[in-house]
Amino acid sequence: MNQPHAPTDRPLDAPGAGSTDSSPRRRTGLVLRAALGGVLAALAGLAAGSVAAALLGTRQTPVVAIGSAFIDRVPPWLKDLAISLFGVHDKTALRAGILIVLLALAAVGGLLAVRRYWAGAAVVVVLAGIAVLAAATRPDSGQTGFVPSLVAGLAALLLLRLFSRRLAGLRTDPDDGVSRRGFLQLSAGVTLGTIAIGALGKVVGGRRAAVAEAREGLSLPLPPSTDPPAGVQAPGAAPWVTPNDEFYRIDTALSVPLIMPSDWRLRIHGLVGRELELTFDDLLERPVVHQWVTLTCVSNEVGGDLVGNALWSGVLLKDLLAEARPAGNADAILSTSKDGFTAGTPLSTLLDDRQSMLAFAMNGQPLPLEHGFPVRIVVPGLYGYVSATKWLTDIEVSRFDRFEAYWTPRGWSELGPIKLSSRIDVPRSKAPAGQVTVAGVAWDQHVGVSRVEVRVDGGAWQEATLAADPSTDTWRQWHWSWNATRGNHVLQVRAFDAQGNPQVEAQAPPAPNGSTGLHSVDVNVG
Repeated sequence: MNQPHAPTDRPLDAPGAGSTDSSPRRRTGLVLRAALGGVLAALAGLAAGSVAAALLGTRQTPVVAIGSAFIDRVPPWLKDLAISLFGVHDKTALRAGILIVLLALAAVGGLLAVRRYWAGAAVVVVLAGIAVLAAATRPDSGQTGFVPSLVAGLAALLLLRLFSRRLAGLRTDPDDGVSRRGFLQLSAGVTLGTIAIGALGKVVGGRRAAVAEAREGLSLPLPPSTDPPAGVQAPGAAPWVTPNDEFYRIDTALSVPLIMPSDWRLRIHGLVGRELELTFDDLLERPVVHQWVTLTCVSNEVGGDLVGNALWSGVLLKDLLAEARPAGNADAILSTSKDGFTAGTPLSTLLDDRQSMLAFAMNGQPLPLEHGFPVRIVVPGLYGYVSATKWLTDIEVSRFDRFEAYWTPRGWSELGPIKLSSRIDVPRSKAPAGQVTVAGVAWDQHVGVSRVEVRVDGGAWQEATLAADPSTDTWRQWHWSWNATRGNHVLQVRAFDAQGNPQVEAQAPPAPNGSTGLHSVDVNVG
């Protein structure tokens, strides 16, 4: 009667008692099978965790939990590096990086498990423990947010045990065809099972489709027109209106929060005379404003593209706050997102003449899921990290000395007024000799741009032609005609605000309160 093979403490490369050939090729084959077993066990575990997350209605899959915890703890310099390297694809890069690290460690676990199962299991337990802890400590985790990571860990442990048993025979007898066939059968079964479980997770986790369908079915107050105002587009500059699918996205949500409009609630409380709780329908019953506003990310480098202009529709925050009656000593609000992000915004910027709003539409359409659906905050003149809370769920009227918003303890300034900036859009690298249009944009939201100048090779500044300016809350486009001569040249731009103050020329990085410096481009004229 054949006895099952059991793991032993013999090293992977040691010849077994029945082995007559311990060649490097066979040892390499065993090592690769062991690593593959660990990777397949991990992938199956992740798939099981995704199904559990879908069934429980939580976003906290193991990868999302670990990634969100990483985002919460990343230093500002690393955040800026990621954005400079990957731009709006920083979250995709983070997901890929986390997955690669997890699978690499899983491969190590597979190697250890063939020799000593408990050692490989320890790797899985540590990884699952990190994911469980990360999920459990997320603000939006709820009571069951840790369960998907726990399920993933248990599934990976079980499969790792099965793989280690299948490979035990090959350690003692490299020619054991039964063990090789068993490993291949198990590998094929786990692979197909992982694919099936992943597909099941997509079917079960239909919440994104449901929310998208609810978004499409909304009937919202529409602006009279979504066309840009007359005269705002400069020849050669970026489109004055940034399409929704091209608008930059920088936030802390590794997985997009999914909120049905019918489930959305906003509580306004704190230092107020009257607390408010609003539903989505409550917002739609109030007076709606439509306002062109340019938003800028504090991580935008000089000349960067983390800036966009859109027509926002919503309800003025100052009207809601007037109903809530803020206390006389209140100087800020702390707004909270569904994913736990918080922003501290000066109360004065919500009560003055700017059109600060709870926005539910963007360029005549309901907010895209990735841009805060169903409701977000838009405040002209402030960087997003202190104002642009997406997937909004809570507003607490308070004081700056009573809270720390998300980015403040991470080295960013408490206040975030946008700085006067300008950018050259064309040309960027090459141009023909003769008359060349130099064009771009400048912005200083809620202050305004009064003049833009361009110079070539450090020469005299030349005034550019400004396009129309429908609002101080939007960027302003400009163009200048350059008689370009052959050779390599450096173009540079600067702007002046509405009071005639020039743009800061000293170079400074985005941290802690926004970059400064003049944008330059090297142009080869041929």
